[in-house]
Amino acid sequence: MVQHVASQKKLCTVGTQLSMKTLCPYYKSTGTQTTMLYPDIGVGQSIPLLSSTPIKRPNKRSRLELEEEEEEEEDPSGASSSMNVEEPMDSTYDPADTVTTLTEPTDVKFESSKPVHKTATYIVYENCLLQLFEQCPVCQRVTNVQKKVFGTFLSVEQRCPHCDFFRKWSSQPIIQSTPAGNLQLSVALYANGASFFKVKRIFQAMKLKMIHYTTFRVHARRYIQPAIVHSWRTAQDGMMQQLRQQQNIVLGGDMRADSPGHSAKFGSYSVMDLRNNTIIDLQLVQSNEVGGSNNMEKEGLRRSLDLLRAHGVTFDSIVTDRHPQIQKYLREANITQYYDVWHIEKGVSKRLLKIAQNKDSEKLQKWYRSIKNHIYWTAASSSSGPERVAKWTSILNHIQDMHTHDDPIFPQCLHPQRNTTDKSKWLRAGTTAFSRLEKILRNKRILKDVEKLSPHHQTSSLEAFHHVILRFVPKNVVFSFLGMLCRLYLAALHFNENAGRPQATTAAGEQLFKVVFPKYKKGQCSAKPVKVEPTFQYVDNLLELIFENVVVDPTPYMDDIVKISIPEDLTSQFDKPDKQEVINSYVSRFNQGQV
Repeated sequence: MVQHVASQKKLCTVGTQLSMKTLCPYYKSTGTQTTMLYPDIGVGQSIPLLSSTPIKRPNKRSRLELEEEEEEEEDPSGASSSMNVEEPMDSTYDPADTVTTLTEPTDVKFESSKPVHKTATYIVYENCLLQLFEQCPVCQRVTNVQKKVFGTFLSVEQRCPHCDFFRKWSSQPIIQSTPAGNLQLSVALYANGASFFKVKRIFQAMKLKMIHYTTFRVHARRYIQPAIVHSWRTAQDGMMQQLRQQQNIVLGGDMRADSPGHSAKFGSYSVMDLRNNTIIDLQLVQSNEVGGSNNMEKEGLRRSLDLLRAHGVTFDSIVTDRHPQIQKYLREANITQYYDVWHIEKGVSKRLLKIAQNKDSEKLQKWYRSIKNHIYWTAASSSSGPERVAKWTSILNHIQDMHTHDDPIFPQCLHPQRNTTDKSKWLRAGTTAFSRLEKILRNKRILKDVEKLSPHHQTSSLEAFHHVILRFVPKNVVFSFLGMLCRLYLAALHFNENAGRPQATTAAGEQLFKVVFPKYKKGQCSAKPVKVEPTFQYVDNLLELIFENVVVDPTPYMDDIVKISIPEDLTSQFDKPDKQEVINSYVSRFNQGQV
């Protein structure tokens, strides 16, 4: 049976404990007798807001210090009044410097035993919410209401000046002195690769309360990053354990830089199991670790292979691009290396297009697509290097309408013999077009690379993974070393979870396709299979890990962070100038005076 508070013929006072970490000077609230620190809040239990019996709404609004509210709205700087306590921003805050003690332990879960991070949340307007506090549930008179705001957290104190009724209400649960909504927002932002400042602008447009960036960084440093590193290491250990028991493993490796050219600061080397398109290792290399951005790819591969050896994983071969340092390193390590077909085809196609633009070589435009397809057929249908070279050079006879060849490894074309009526498409030996084509296809480097074409597995899935990385680590945003590494781990967790997505089907069971117009096809369209929607179970797993384990005791998870070797920043080798001197020496390029 539900009993209304107004039916109790005595004053009702609910004891509370409030502990908020802030960078402000320490102060005490006489109403709650708490120490306020930044940025975490501890609150005790509160009595229910709503009752089972209707309450008549008063004729006038509760005493909420309207003058102070109006001043807050008119302040363009966004400063809060004494009734709205906002989090300050200070990058020097370290939660380890403060200690928050709760007089009573706070349960992470509701009475319904539903986890906090799985509870539905809603957008509630302030004027609608404060209507619930306008009337005293005991004497039915107008009450005084005071509210405090800390990020997304709202605390409302209701006090009746007539019967001394008092109660405190909190908008969200408290976990280890941290508002659950503030922490959950930080985790959701970080785990989904969203931009804090873009989300902040969205919140500002909707007048939604938002945590400060300092709070977000504190949550990331204390809870989110340790949880991400732990999740990746756990998933990686499971993959390594399975790979130790397998044979015929084919790896794929490639590097992605955070900026093009020789100005890259970070290079992330990814190693994939090409049999199931799963990322098994990521190595982040900073340019000053290896003497320049040119050496980052080799160092990333070396670290990955050392890690595989340490876990007892053996593999048959590795598919990469044609990076000269990678070629030399794998040759000296006696590791079988294959080249990705697309990288070679791209180089050959560019040269073919260039010579086909000449008037005396226009016939090559008719053979452009056939030569591109011939590269892939050569790689897929050959079992040895010499066979690949023989099939590759056979195209020079084929375009002359000659389908038998001198090489005994591939003596004749495999297609059926047929007579053609269009003799204008064939090339003749000695012509300018044929000579230019022969010079490209018989180039010594091309023949050497064709011999090492990958017969089955390619690195196209690695290129797709690099596209996924852009969602978590966009190239126009600067990240710290640890921030970059954690976001790379998130991209790998997302990619591995959705690597084997099947093709979507209609209600009738028919496979779905969409028509696309790729830029490289210059107006021609092609069909592309539509896959089922991706899943984000790794985000739910991170939320569960953080709320149920990391927040309770972050020490074990910080051990993995401590083991990460973080290099010095690029500017550490330079002397830091005085800021005021730099400002005084600033001169606009348009105001430098006459020379």
